[in-house]
Amino acid sequence: MKKYTEDHEWVSVEGDTATIGITEHAAGQLGDVVFVELPAVGTKFKQKGEMAVVESVKAASDVYAPVSGEVVAVNQAIADDPAKVNADPEGASWFVKIKLSSRSELDRLMDEASYRKLIG
Repeated sequence: MKKYTEDHEWVSVEGDTATIGITEHAAGQLGDVVFVELPAVGTKFKQKGEMAVVESVKAASDVYAPVSGEVVAVNQAIADDPAKVNADPEGASWFVKIKLSSRSELDRLMDEASYRKLIG
């Protein structure tokens, strides 16, 4: 199951673990990503809290947590080579994996059809 936010993050859930990244649309709007700042494993976030930072040749942008939880893994590959975010934003270039605090928060997010309508 994949859900989306109005801030262009995606979340995919397996069991009680949520994988989070930015959407293809967001990566396209940013342009060439040159820096990614990820949180430390063990960091806890509330839904909509600032979770990471992405910088591109155009702008710096905060990445917000679509759901609350505790970081259990970070994608060091995108910190080491930020251009990977542009190559596969909704796949291999995920940002963090978190242990979900509340599955009910997923109900507040958009499904793919709603997100596609948002971005036009």
